[in-house]
Amino acid sequence: MLLMAVTSAEAVGPSEFRFQFGTNQAQPGWTRITVTNQYSPVAGFGFVSFTSLGAGRDFVASDQPFAFSVQVPEGNYHVVLELGSTTDSENTIKAEARRLMLERVPVGVRETVRVGFTINVRRPEFPMGKVRLKQRELDTETVTWDDKLTLEFLGPAPSLRSMEIVPTNVPTVFLTGDSTVCDQPREPWNSWGQMLPRFFGPGVAVANYAQSGESIKSSLSAKRFEKVFSVMKTNDWLLVQFGHNDMKDRATDALTVYKTNLSKIVQQTREHGAIPVLITSMERKNGIEQDTLGSYPDTVRAVAQEEGVALIDLHAMSKVLYRALGTKLDAAFQDGTHHNNYGSYELARCVVEGIRKNVPSLTKYLAPDAGAFDPAHPDDPARFKLPASPAADAKKPDGN
Repeated sequence: MLLMAVTSAEAVGPSEFRFQFGTNQAQPGWTRITVTNQYSPVAGFGFVSFTSLGAGRDFVASDQPFAFSVQVPEGNYHVVLELGSTTDSENTIKAEARRLMLERVPVGVRETVRVGFTINVRRPEFPMGKVRLKQRELDTETVTWDDKLTLEFLGPAPSLRSMEIVPTNVPTVFLTGDSTVCDQPREPWNSWGQMLPRFFGPGVAVANYAQSGESIKSSLSAKRFEKVFSVMKTNDWLLVQFGHNDMKDRATDALTVYKTNLSKIVQQTREHGAIPVLITSMERKNGIEQDTLGSYPDTVRAVAQEEGVALIDLHAMSKVLYRALGTKLDAAFQDGTHHNNYGSYELARCVVEGIRKNVPSLTKYLAPDAGAFDPAHPDDPARFKLPASPAADAKKPDGN
């Protein structure tokens, strides 16, 4: 978590919001929010999910998860929260489709803790077209592509005193990939991509453009990369992890096309002044002793070497991680391919370690408590505690 003496980031537009929660009158320049302020498109802000929410003079708190949404334009936003109430609380904050932003922030009785992070909000439209979204992305309960920033407050007695949302000019880390990378909208499914923001400080935004069932070829066809390149800035990063679904392509030239597309993506990223990072796909559950991904990880390694691009070898690290878990391997998986909260958290730590060793330009943005990680010595799954989001669906994501 990041505990901060936070100041607002550099404002770059008119879409600034400052909310104070509770029953007291708001200070000048702030909007007072009580438990009756449910979200409406007319107001453009309000609570969207809660079962029992109470208010004090200068806070709201609950014994259940609650969420708050604000209409904002596309872009990066610096969010500053003041947490605390009249009781002890522990606060986990997720954003949009369950992106982990802050993990288990403790607040004592009548204390106030100030925390901050940077978040990316996006739309499917761009100047030359529109991303072709899947039905699950159009679902009204999936908040990844809508016109709002949604924050979810979880944990024992989550509490909230104030919220500031300010547009900011900071670098962006774009993620592209499949179901093992994307923001999975519902429990118990999870991916390393939606855990990754937790390990960064407030000076950089993570924009996750991955989606379940996607290959490089299908992502190009759906214009996901076009959208990324339309908003990419100099000195941004693009992390690319594909393979699980690409290997199902039965065309005789499938691997050649995969390699060609990967090289083109690297080149296009550089043309935009950004930094490409290639990531080999993690192994499946039964791939500890015998690889299940064919020649695809080696192809990624080859492109990284040929193009002189940074490589995070998650394929190799995942096998070390799985072996280290031994009889506890089931604790990391939801099925043979997809992970739960614990498994994706450990894989995110692998990716962070890969960033630390191979992407020096990004390392300085890691959170102070990101910590070093050795996949051969994973966190004990029995001690892993992350509050689950209310939204759940047993149906498995696309891809395998």
